[in-house]
Amino acid sequence: MNSTFINTFNKYNWEETLASINSKTSLDVERALATDKRNLEDFKALISPAAKPFLEQMAQKSRMLTKKRFGNTIQMYVPMYLSNECQNICTYCGFSLTNKIPRRTLTDAEILKEVTFLKNKGYDHILLVTGEANKTVGVNYINNAIQLIKSQFSNITIEVQPLDREEYEVLIESGLYAVLVYQETYHKEEYKKHHPKGKKSNFEYRLETPDRLGKAGIHKIGLGALFGLEDWRVDSFFTALHLRYLQKTYWKTKYSISFPRLRPHSGGLEPKVEMTDADLVQTICAFRLLDEDVELSMSTRESEVFRNNIVNLGITSISAESKTNPGGYAVEPQSLEQFEISDERSTEEVVSMLKKEGLEVVWKDWEHFS
Repeated sequence: MNSTFINTFNKYNWEETLASINSKTSLDVERALATDKRNLEDFKALISPAAKPFLEQMAQKSRMLTKKRFGNTIQMYVPMYLSNECQNICTYCGFSLTNKIPRRTLTDAEILKEVTFLKNKGYDHILLVTGEANKTVGVNYINNAIQLIKSQFSNITIEVQPLDREEYEVLIESGLYAVLVYQETYHKEEYKKHHPKGKKSNFEYRLETPDRLGKAGIHKIGLGALFGLEDWRVDSFFTALHLRYLQKTYWKTKYSISFPRLRPHSGGLEPKVEMTDADLVQTICAFRLLDEDVELSMSTRESEVFRNNIVNLGITSISAESKTNPGGYAVEPQSLEQFEISDERSTEEVVSMLKKEGLEVVWKDWEHFS
């Protein structure tokens, strides 16, 4: 099976897709809300400007579908940054090669010190994050980290540089459960502007990463776009298109969607296209209405108030007390972060908020409960 998502992706034009989304009418939105089985044309309607007056109806349906599938539960996870070394130049990232910051990669002892802190907080689902530096934090380093901590966690997810299929197979054998790989933006020309140097500048190789993961037999793949680099509606559509392709092609794999918005960082980049809070709510609800089974994740990039309001509208997993710097929990809390988080509440405070919202906290992954 040599076919990949690129074959599907190349059938679509960015500007034509934008025009199609913007041409949707209130009748299209009403039709999308009335049906039980929604397709990508319905999704276009739900993310279109025409859907704005229907946001309350979308939120109610999203809440109902989430409760039907996931009950009154929400999963907690935590990111742990292993390294800020990176060979890429990315305009929006604090770890970019051009940023003159102290670089750090955690040792085994430091990893275990961070893990002790996180286990004491109750976490059983961890996300390991690195910059993209093959020589320093390549597959051997990641594999060692997984083997070092796998007895401590039910699920280990990684967000690192895209790897080859054979490398993913090695990590899966060691206990890797899921991989997050965000395309950042599906706009090919704009992508190249934001990734001028490094392996990440290869748009096609990154786009095909979920295919390599699917062929390697990964349990779960996380998709997403970095909202603010390009038009959020079109990037949302291509994320949904990617999701549908993967679900059809690698039907044994589970999927999740994340919704990162551009956040301040060292070196700073202003969003090209602003995504308001209402826009983000609309997008989250649209994904839930498209697919009631897909997991939807919300990080600490978003504010305390926003996260309080969104946890009952479709989100199924949430992080808390996140540090985006290597060793940020217990080893070296003051090192430079990849980006500024917005919700700085402790794990205990977030758990308390979730309980007040009528949600039961799940510490392990959904696979154990579905």
